Amino acid sequence: MPNFIDRRLNPKDKSLSNRQRFLRRARVELKRVINEKISTEKITDVDAGHAISLPVSGTSEPSFSPDRGTGRREYVLPGNREFVLGDRLPKPGAGGGAGAGKGGAADIELEDDFRFVLSREEVLDLFFEDLELPDMVKSSLKEAIAFKPRRAGFTTAGAPTNINVGRSMRNSFGRRIALRRPKQADLDAIADEIAVLEAEAKPSAVSSERLAGLRRDLEVLQRRRKLVAYIDPVDIRFNRFEPMPVPNANAVMFCLMDVSGSMGEREKDLAKRFFVLLHLFLKRRYERIDIVFIRHTHQAHEVDEETFFHSTQSGGTVVSTALEEMRHIIEERYPSRDWNIYAAQASDGDNLTGDSENCVNLLNNELMKLCQYYAYVEILDERESAIFRSTDNGTSLWRSYRLVGKNWRNFQMTRIAKPGDIYPVFHQLFAKQPKTAKSG
Repeated sequence: MPNFIDRRLNPKDKSLSNRQRFLRRARVELKRVINEKISTEKITDVDAGHAISLPVSGTSEPSFSPDRGTGRREYVLPGNREFVLGDRLPKPGAGGGAGAGKGGAADIELEDDFRFVLSREEVLDLFFEDLELPDMVKSSLKEAIAFKPRRAGFTTAGAPTNINVGRSMRNSFGRRIALRRPKQADLDAIADEIAVLEAEAKPSAVSSERLAGLRRDLEVLQRRRKLVAYIDPVDIRFNRFEPMPVPNANAVMFCLMDVSGSMGEREKDLAKRFFVLLHLFLKRRYERIDIVFIRHTHQAHEVDEETFFHSTQSGGTVVSTALEEMRHIIEERYPSRDWNIYAAQASDGDNLTGDSENCVNLLNNELMKLCQYYAYVEILDERESAIFRSTDNGTSLWRSYRLVGKNWRNFQMTRIAKPGDIYPVFHQLFAKQPKTAKSG
């Protein structure tokens, strides 16, 4: 394995190791700020650039400076009327010096924070770090929308297969008219007259002169016809194509989440990362995406994103109410013939005794027929995750949903305890598109 040695000299008064440490500190701070923004901003705002400010105190390089409160120093001061040689000056106390005291704060100069403007790709790079996605998937999610060529007029250069015959012949016809290219019929008429005169047994002087003139005219017309080509390179036009966004069908993404007391900030943060990842995936394939947020305890309500993630609510847990609300919204606003329907549900597995069977019936008999893809994530406590994964046990909701997964290929479920556990639920979706996808 080769070894590379960097023998480049450091710039004047700069330390390469210090710069590297600075970049590492800045990256850690940027990642912290991005994670905070993801927790507080809308799901749709993740897929965009961000301007981030970092405090100067966290980005400065270490340096040495004398302590102004101790030691003995000599100063050279300009002349003044108050002090003479030998006078002893008191040392300034803590917070002393220029600008200290009443009203001194207004004279203190403050340094501006560092401001980083991150592109969409840089924001997604920082967001993807904890999710442990494969590089191929990261590249796929960061891709721009798909394009395909569309007709966009004509051009004078291109491939032979793109020649527009109609436009080229029209240009040729106009050029021949403008340059007065002789027609073949005119040449044939002169040739026929010459043939008649040549057929005379005893041509007169007038006929001979006429014959010579016709021959000169025929030669001029033939030469002019050769000079003015029937098709010239300046006549040829090629079809011009420009990349245009592929018109995709509309999609709606349903976000369902249990907001009872058992779902804390950690669980909601993991759920939001899961929803963001699904939204990034769908945005690459659909031009318009609506997001519907349904939260539930013992009752389910459609709410806005701020309420969905940050508003607290007390009560028990009845998961079927969220599925009923989703079905009602689909019937009212998102008919499956016009919309591609995706659903993502996050829960800690708690549910009212006996309600899990109602959830299975709703999914098997109604919702799964309408959905392109349904993903369920059960958020575990980090201390218990190893125990649950080593066995096939789990909550009653988990065991019931396993029955749905056996009947529907577009139903996926997994348990997560940290951000790196989120990707496996998307593996099948990334590998192969559902066959039931519709185009609008």
